[in-house]
Amino acid sequence: MVTIYEHPLSPYAQKVKIALREKGVAFEVAQPGGLGAGGAGGDFTRANPRAEVPVLIDGDVEIFDSTIILEYIEDKWPTPSLLPATPGDRAKVRMIEEVMDTHFEAINWGLGEIGWFQRATGDLAETLLANAARQTQGYYTWLEGKLGDAAWFNGETFGWGDLSVAPYVGASISMGNRPAESSKLAAWFARAMERPAVAKTLGEALAFDRGTSNVPELIAQGLFKREYRDHRLEWMIKSGGLEVVLKGLEAGNIRFTETFG
Repeated sequence: MVTIYEHPLSPYAQKVKIALREKGVAFEVAQPGGLGAGGAGGDFTRANPRAEVPVLIDGDVEIFDSTIILEYIEDKWPTPSLLPATPGDRAKVRMIEEVMDTHFEAINWGLGEIGWFQRATGDLAETLLANAARQTQGYYTWLEGKLGDAAWFNGETFGWGDLSVAPYVGASISMGNRPAESSKLAAWFARAMERPAVAKTLGEALAFDRGTSNVPELIAQGLFKREYRDHRLEWMIKSGGLEVVLKGLEAGNIRFTETFG
């Protein structure tokens, strides 16, 4: 049985679960402890020293990084194929995935920092929220250009490009940044949500119980640490949140990618 170390709110893990479900591959999930506090360990960090989800375990095979996991899934279970037929189209959906995993993910992550973790309030929060909304609409416009008149980002059939976009658009919608109702992107998302693999995976995220409401207090005490890696750090600074980063460093309640060894 394939095991996926995941978190239901992780778009990276959502991509992997959608891919496995589209291919009909059975899997079980496990949530590593200590992620929020920066204290994960055991089999999870042995498989991924970066202490990030997702991780795929398939017998003696242990893989981290969602894109590499998708490549493994495509190699091991090639039918139905999730990649388009031509090299050019395959490159296109991989570029879409890269943009979603870096620039778009950082926006949604930043909204979580403000809305749930309350890293910013007042005028600073308003500035960050406004910048996030504007940036999201910009990426929606870019995505519509990539979709064109096709039914799917993959072309005629659902695939790699679509499962790379759905988690991020779904999260943006849940946080109030929707594509225009009459847009091609909105119609595409409605079609995607008709697919059982997508509906189940995004439904798990919406149903996830965030638990305690005193997380902002835990953050203030340095007991809950969020990871400010590369594109996330860039987003917070360029969007006006340098103060958030400096306060987090001073309080010791932000962290960066784990050092190997």
